Amino acid sequence: MSNNNSFSRRRRGMRFKPKGGLNPAHQKSDRDAVEARADVVSEQGGSDRLFEKRHLHEIERAENIAAGLPAEGKPEPAPAPASPAPSHDHRHEPAPAVPLAEDQFEPVKIPEQPKGLIETITTAAANIVKKVQRLIRPEKRVHKEVIINAEMLETRVAVTEDGKLEEFNIERTTEERLVGSIFKGKVRNLEDGLKAAFVDIGFEKNAFLHYWDIVPNQFDSGVEIVERENQGRRPQKPKITQKDIPRLYSPGSDIIVQVTKGPIGTKGPRVTTNLVLPGRFLVLLPNSDQSGISRKIENPEERKRLKKILRELHIPDGMGVIMRTAGEGQQLRYFVRDLAFLIEEWNSVQEKIKKQPMATCVFQEPDLIERTVRDFLTEDVERIVVDHQKAHDRMREIISKISKRSASKIKLYTEAQPVFDRFGISKQLENTFSRQVHMKSGGYIVIDETEALVAIDVNTGRHKGGKDQDALILKVNLEAAEEITRQLRLRNMGGLIVLDFIDMKSGRDRQQVHNRMRDGLRRDKAKTHILPISQLGLMEMTRQRHSESVRAAVYDDCPYCKGRGKVKSTETMSVEIQRKLQELLKKRTRDETDFQLRIVVHPTVLDRLRTEDEKHLIEMEKRYFGKLSFRADTGMHAEQFKIVNVETNEELASVGA
Repeated sequence: MSNNNSFSRRRRGMRFKPKGGLNPAHQKSDRDAVEARADVVSEQGGSDRLFEKRHLHEIERAENIAAGLPAEGKPEPAPAPASPAPSHDHRHEPAPAVPLAEDQFEPVKIPEQPKGLIETITTAAANIVKKVQRLIRPEKRVHKEVIINAEMLETRVAVTEDGKLEEFNIERTTEERLVGSIFKGKVRNLEDGLKAAFVDIGFEKNAFLHYWDIVPNQFDSGVEIVERENQGRRPQKPKITQKDIPRLYSPGSDIIVQVTKGPIGTKGPRVTTNLVLPGRFLVLLPNSDQSGISRKIENPEERKRLKKILRELHIPDGMGVIMRTAGEGQQLRYFVRDLAFLIEEWNSVQEKIKKQPMATCVFQEPDLIERTVRDFLTEDVERIVVDHQKAHDRMREIISKISKRSASKIKLYTEAQPVFDRFGISKQLENTFSRQVHMKSGGYIVIDETEALVAIDVNTGRHKGGKDQDALILKVNLEAAEEITRQLRLRNMGGLIVLDFIDMKSGRDRQQVHNRMRDGLRRDKAKTHILPISQLGLMEMTRQRHSESVRAAVYDDCPYCKGRGKVKSTETMSVEIQRKLQELLKKRTRDETDFQLRIVVHPTVLDRLRTEDEKHLIEMEKRYFGKLSFRADTGMHAEQFKIVNVETNEELASVGA
């Protein structure tokens, strides 16, 4: 009996609960969250991630060491260029007007360019077919348009749905498009300790190429591998390992690389030999015989149909393709045209590789106009309006190679009023990029971008309460979830993001908001990862952007407040001036003569010194036998002051200069 009891005690003592519970899905979720955080903290840039990054941490460490930085450290941000202090006025940011309920949207009418007879008949026939289809099968229609403003110094692209701004991109024509470009390089030296090669691609700093970026990589988890029918019969390429790299790529040898991340601080560009050429529906992999399909296409029947199409494509030996999400619903002929276009482009790259000297670019990442054609011109886009003749002609030429029918969607805007003003985009941009964003329900969100993370706070706004407070909070939070996903795309914010929703008592309500966020992020091209709402009402998420945020591209830190958004108060400046005066007056040797000092300050600080603090200064003069005179200088910074010895004209102190 006693043995049974002791056995029972032992069993009870061995009970345990694994971290995350008995459900392994929780542990997987934790791992996913850690990986997602690592992705955004590592500042991974470039095109969409197609290859796995198991060794990303090792590559980051080696790159940091090579740049003379701590292994786990980040490069110091480059100091802002010194600028003369302008006249500065930090005003309170005006809250944007609360949008009113919209009437039924009507697309903006623009004058059509003269067409030929055949094109006129074709367009009229297509319009009649569309009208008949809508009569037979009525459906909710969304007017989706792409508006392009092409100017000398910058190009702006806006995507609107029923007139509402949904996507926004900006590119300066003076900026070099480095990420995604392919170079004919020369290996300068190998560092076996770092497992890295340094490649000369024509820049001041050699590019960093880790051994893991030379070895052929498997696809990322976002791509499903598709076996092609004749793939098994082809002779397999000998597998390259890290041991083979010193033999294959010795110093002085040629190597073709693609930039995955631009230079940052003391680091040169990061490159890889796993080349990718993105098209409209396909991504061509010239150095990989693997093929796959994006997991963002979720419909099982559609995936099955696309896999069948992929197996029917005639892909050259030694190459592979990945079907992009834009290919969803497309017919075989579109993929055939896109593949032919990409192969032609790759052949052109190979010709340049043969003819061009070392350390030169053989393929440059397309500009924003070409990328717009590639990424945004889908079946649901009604028209693309562009306000520049050359850009219009170039877009029509590019699209005609893939789909002549789609070329008719390109419209030239010739009116005097700026195109962004005509389509109501300028006002939306002004409202969108303010700190506060108001919503139709009366609530609003507050967005703060910091060095470490982005913080977004949700508020009920003008709603003071009611009978069903929980229903109101849920309504505001659901609308905020939709607006936040839109703002993330518009502002291109990335990294760690913390959302502070209004507290909800019900777990079901929290789940609803989480689902709305997840649904809204599905249309985001950037890779995202979200966690459920905590009991504190906080949601944590990551967004891995591939270029700088719009805020960083458009705005500089204020040279007056150095990006703080605040300057020291006049009271603080008065305290600092009195502290410095006391120090100087105490130091001097006591004699019969008065010690005369002139203090030069900003006019607002002088007002404070002459009024509220005058008695303290008079008392200081009496205590230390000094004589103080003050002078205003409008050219001075509000946080700057100088103290000068009147007799010798010697500058005794200069603060904030």
